[in-house]
Amino acid sequence: MPPDHPTPLPAASLLQLIWLASPALPVGGFSYSEGLESAIENAGIASEAAVAEWLLDQLHITQARGDMALIAKAVGAWRRNDFAQVTALNHWVLHTRETSELRLQAEQMGRSMADWLRNQHQGDETLMPAVRHLAALPPTYPVAFALAASATQASVHDVLLAYAFGWAENMVQAALKSMQLGQSAGQRILARLADAIPAAADHAIGLTDSERQAFSPMLAILSSQHEVQYSRLFRS
Repeated sequence: MPPDHPTPLPAASLLQLIWLASPALPVGGFSYSEGLESAIENAGIASEAAVAEWLLDQLHITQARGDMALIAKAVGAWRRNDFAQVTALNHWVLHTRETSELRLQAEQMGRSMADWLRNQHQGDETLMPAVRHLAALPPTYPVAFALAASATQASVHDVLLAYAFGWAENMVQAALKSMQLGQSAGQRILARLADAIPAAADHAIGLTDSERQAFSPMLAILSSQHEVQYSRLFRS
């Protein structure tokens, strides 16, 4: 094997990442559009190209600079059993959600992930102290996802790829349910997001704690509008 060839991820760890990225994971991600439904209703997002650009902006502006950067730190903290840093990162998520429904999403999905981890790892006293700490926080989804991924042998970069692709799949499905887009259009959007995810992961890993941010005023406005939207399919 050439010396610059990356070490293959063990099959068990690869399958665990695929599992965590699956929209079928019972954490409720399918029930949120993270402002996209409101953007379709109020901001003129009305075409395949517009949806793709919206989601690419969200990937780079909110995910890479916020949750993905936080997960990059949280994976290491969980692996070191640094519960103090985990708690601080969890507080950051709670304090930087700009609307009530975005905060409720982070909390609901965090609780569901904590419940899933508890059910999956009963009797594993290596991981259960961390799971118990997570459940007592109360948990948020990025921090809970980081714990689930930290139990694998995956690199932080691979963890972020899995997280971002899972997010992208959920968002594309939200678009397909919210407007007249076919499955082929959805796959083209997902392909554009997949092409952009590795660079977003690199950017997230390179950010320091002081550079991490959650400043997306248009998303906050659209989320606030969604809270009172007359007809809607999604919880955010």
